[in-house]
Amino acid sequence: MIRKLKRKFIVLALVALFVLLAFVVAGMNWLNYRSVVEEADTTLDLLAKNSGVFPDMDEDKPWWATSGISPEVAFESRFFSVLLSEVGNVLFVDTSRIYAVDKNMAVDYALKIWESMSEKGFCDDYRYRAISEGPHTRVLFLDCGRKMDMCHDFVKTSIGMAVAGYLVIALIICIVAGRFVRPVAESYDRQKRFITDAGHEIKTPLTIIRANVDLLEMDLGENECLEEIRQQSKRLSGLTNDLVYLAKMEEAQSTLPMVDFPMSEVVADTASPFAAVAQRQRKELVCNIQPTLTLRGNEKAIARLVSILLDNALKYSPEESKILLSLGKQGRHIILTVSNISVTPVNPDDLLHVFERFYRLDASRNSETGGHGIGLSMAQAIVEDHGGKIGAYTADGQSFTVAASFPG
Repeated sequence: MIRKLKRKFIVLALVALFVLLAFVVAGMNWLNYRSVVEEADTTLDLLAKNSGVFPDMDEDKPWWATSGISPEVAFESRFFSVLLSEVGNVLFVDTSRIYAVDKNMAVDYALKIWESMSEKGFCDDYRYRAISEGPHTRVLFLDCGRKMDMCHDFVKTSIGMAVAGYLVIALIICIVAGRFVRPVAESYDRQKRFITDAGHEIKTPLTIIRANVDLLEMDLGENECLEEIRQQSKRLSGLTNDLVYLAKMEEAQSTLPMVDFPMSEVVADTASPFAAVAQRQRKELVCNIQPTLTLRGNEKAIARLVSILLDNALKYSPEESKILLSLGKQGRHIILTVSNISVTPVNPDDLLHVFERFYRLDASRNSETGGHGIGLSMAQAIVEDHGGKIGAYTADGQSFTVAASFPG
């Protein structure tokens, strides 16, 4: 469990770090790109107002004083324009302010924009703007190649630095993760030792209580109070044994011997006695077990798992109902399922908690069923100890199914 907690902490920290760096890198690159686009659009707006040329520099009120851009833009910008008629015929081409584009290329670019019927955007590395001049259309193109190259270089640099930083911080997180979970690990270890020690200490007085009850019964005869003491001591003894077993199963490293064994036979043999129990309770146990399935694990633990699931199904199912046990292989996994109709409606929200200790779907039935609420916790520990997964679900709010998946 502690290792799982450590892995979860590392994964959560790495995911949070990845999201943060991705957000920062994406945000910086988006702002950089928007800056290039806005600057290009501002220049194109100025050209659009002056029929594809920059205003005269000798005006009384300089254009750069009102446009918000540097006067050097007029000398640094490389642009061209094409004037088209209302039917798309080329009327005029101006490529005097650019060297890399000739008139034929300019016409091809303009006709492409004309066919797309878009007003602005990018065509290769050229930011364009289509404006109406009376019945005609002028398409202006501004060369943004150098700035776009700078944007691309910034993307590569920022991603490279983010990846390098992510790897360094990830290494640090992996190194110090143990220190963060150490207090939890120590507390959990103390809790397990307490449960184990307390369980062994409780066994002796319970044995003495049962022995004294037998002696008193010999002197007083059968007595309702003595029988109640015997039943409660038996119930407490069962709870103690289950808690000790669960504490051992949740050790960081399982000590259970793992060997290949015939799982189909073990499940069938374990389920067989429950058929008679179900019959006495006016219920029916239906088993659908695929033969010759083999699992690498602990035979006794799997037998206990089947007993826990069937016992749970019998306790919380109504009379005249069926308990379905199924074992089969799906792909590379062996699936064990136990289904029953629940006495009380199953709330889907409760399914998130059924594997917690002492949790019951219907707490009011504690005394009637004699359950402790840790059976499914033990089942989860057994399944996870075998490298599998377990879950509970309901199809209609009345059925209750527990499914365990083992690597085959």
